[in-house]
Amino acid sequence: MARYRGPVVKLMRREGLNLFLKNSHTLHKEKSSLEKRKYPPGLPPKKKGKITEYGAQLREKQKVKRAYGVLEKQFRRYFEEASHTPGIPGENLLQFLERRLDNVLYRMGYAVTRRQARNFVAHRHVMVNGIRVDIPSYRVNIGDKVEIREKFQKSTFIEENIRLAQAINRTASWVSVDYAQFSGEILSLPTRDHIDIPVKEQVIVELYSK
Repeated sequence: MARYRGPVVKLMRREGLNLFLKNSHTLHKEKSSLEKRKYPPGLPPKKKGKITEYGAQLREKQKVKRAYGVLEKQFRRYFEEASHTPGIPGENLLQFLERRLDNVLYRMGYAVTRRQARNFVAHRHVMVNGIRVDIPSYRVNIGDKVEIREKFQKSTFIEENIRLAQAINRTASWVSVDYAQFSGEILSLPTRDHIDIPVKEQVIVELYSK
């Protein structure tokens, strides 16, 4: 299972915004490199160059890939499917990414980052409709019930994450959550309004359509 294993703060610095790749509490304790160093990682350029059209398109694509933890090959497959699905390709693309099981776990509040959610799923701690699923990219549908396996319900990770989710009330509106039962349900498919990442998806469509 291919995935990025390097420092995530460096990725967020490159994009110039918080992509929620790291626990916000940990990021705050470190006094956030995003605030201390408001420039991309690496040696600073001798002079600030003009951003080309391709450069702007690339940054939008990288922003979305990094937010959802998807590498290029898989991202392109998502785009190809989105392009052949009725509707607006850019919005279809974002919806497919939102419906990933690791993202759903994050949206429900059982994980503080999508990266952590991916680990929970890969280690077989999550069930969908009573069946154990270990594929983070598994795509949920309306009516699907997502549950934390009983053996993992007492984990300090889950207990802390639930407390944090209840404190800040950040559960997505297209899912319902029952923290007492360590479960949740997909109420509807996510729409463009549910996407909180500041991205211009049409720019990504233009990049791949060349």
